[in-house]
Amino acid sequence: MMKIKKLAKLLGLCCLTAGLALPSAAQAAMGDDGHVTATSVLAEKAAQQIEAAAKADTSAGQSVDIRSVRLVWDHVPGAVKYQVEILGSAEDTLTNVIMTQNQIFANGVDIEVGRYGKAAANFYWKVRGLDYNGNPVNSYSTPQPLTSGTLNPTAPLATSDYDDMDYAAEYPVYSWIPMPGAKHHEVQVYREVGSQDMYLKTLQAGEYDVYDWDAYTTPGRYYWRVRSVDADGAPLSDWSAKNGFTVTSPTPIAALGDSITHGGGVMSVPPSYPLYNWETYSSVPIKNLGVSGNTTQDMIDRFEHDVLPFSPRILVIMGGVNDYRAGTYGWTVVQHLKALKEKCAAYGIIPVFVTPTPINPSLMIHRAGIEHPTPDWLTHQQFVCAWVKKQPYSVDVASVLADERGWLRSDYTTDGLHPDYLAKKSMGEKIGQYLEATFPWVTQSLTKKTNS
Repeated sequence: MMKIKKLAKLLGLCCLTAGLALPSAAQAAMGDDGHVTATSVLAEKAAQQIEAAAKADTSAGQSVDIRSVRLVWDHVPGAVKYQVEILGSAEDTLTNVIMTQNQIFANGVDIEVGRYGKAAANFYWKVRGLDYNGNPVNSYSTPQPLTSGTLNPTAPLATSDYDDMDYAAEYPVYSWIPMPGAKHHEVQVYREVGSQDMYLKTLQAGEYDVYDWDAYTTPGRYYWRVRSVDADGAPLSDWSAKNGFTVTSPTPIAALGDSITHGGGVMSVPPSYPLYNWETYSSVPIKNLGVSGNTTQDMIDRFEHDVLPFSPRILVIMGGVNDYRAGTYGWTVVQHLKALKEKCAAYGIIPVFVTPTPINPSLMIHRAGIEHPTPDWLTHQQFVCAWVKKQPYSVDVASVLADERGWLRSDYTTDGLHPDYLAKKSMGEKIGQYLEATFPWVTQSLTKKTNS
């Protein structure tokens, strides 16, 4: 799949992203691999009939002029991609399918329907999630009128959900639903100053997300917006509506780590959504200081710059997966964790260490194209876990995620490197329970915002 192949390099850095390749009208009627199916044949036939009727219809007016429509739905846990079917009416039958799109790697899509003329006003749509192999992970949604979507959108839809989280991530990821065929985007970031927005930066982006590698440590309200551009940067759409996030300080509990902490999952969902962030499932609010691709040395290097501005009383520390899979000895990782422990002591911060998650080399290689980990990775991972468990404050999440080999369970991951929904939920719940039980004088005064 195009999307998954594009992700290979970023996944190798322990970093998730997303991309969307909208099929052509003919491709939309095909199955996942471009093969003709019973559904696709019927859909193509029905589409041709409606298109012909639309061309023959020369009436002056239309009740609804629908050139394109934006459909949005909630994320489905475990869905790597989505399948949308357009129906000719409310009748939910195979023969009533007008169009099928299978390669949708976001919880929304913009579909061009102008060729169907005013008949499109009577169309319905439904959606279901698909796993990595294209198998359904849930049933189709109840068909809804096509007109329930956003008609004729003129800009991408910004979708990052930081305002729904307890805290915005220190390193935000901006995500959106692109307009049909848009491959390049431009993102502008602003900070609210008084009654005006102060321009901060412009980021050049791909299909529908971009990682911001600048830490947001200054308290305040921030906004970003996105528009489609061509390969030369010329605008192809309007700017989206503003999408905001707020930086607050102090944050009593924070989490320092790599992409496992930063968030994201199933190879296509970026960290801008709560579903695959373990912090979502903690019973106490935790500030996300994770950075995708970090090693434990990286975490040492950015400690003062990234941790101290938030004055945490407790710092959850989970790192090492990018070390041991690349051949760094467990002993070296432990020395780095000891250095982080010393930094915490110097600044009056209580460190809570979490065992680094295991990996699944087979899935890493065959699904995500991530480089093969060193043969003795498990020995070094277990060495680090053993040290973590001996610390005054620690949480073991690794053992629950491992199969009988010590590998990351295949039902807990899609790419073999990043834990997915069930694993993140288990991790967040266990860490939250530990913090509540161990530090009640801190946690009892905190209010949880997100609903897990």
